[in-house]
Amino acid sequence: MFEQAFKNLDDTLRREAGCTTELDYTEQSSWLLFLKYLDDLEEDGKIDHNVALTGDDLRDFVNDRLFPYLQKFKQSAESADTIEYKIGEIFGEIKNKFQSGYNLRDALD
Repeated sequence: MFEQAFKNLDDTLRREAGCTTELDYTEQSSWLLFLKYLDDLEEDGKIDHNVALTGDDLRDFVNDRLFPYLQKFKQSAESADTIEYKIGEIFGEIKNKFQSGYNLRDALD
């Protein structure tokens, strides 16, 4: 099951012009898995496909709202030992390399 999920993710990343190296695949897979983990904690992974963002809307949400929001965790953290600080540090260093919001939706699904 996991092997097929990662194969599907790799296939999606190969279609993405912004991901050209194994390091890109690793970086993009990592932040997607982290957000999937948080989503599962909050909602048990239930997605309403009728309202789920896709295309340019999804890409813009990730780039313009989600990443900046997570980057701010570092400034509001009480200390460097907190999970908030670490999340802010991670998302301050990585960049969404998906240029296609449709490929991003495929990867998330």
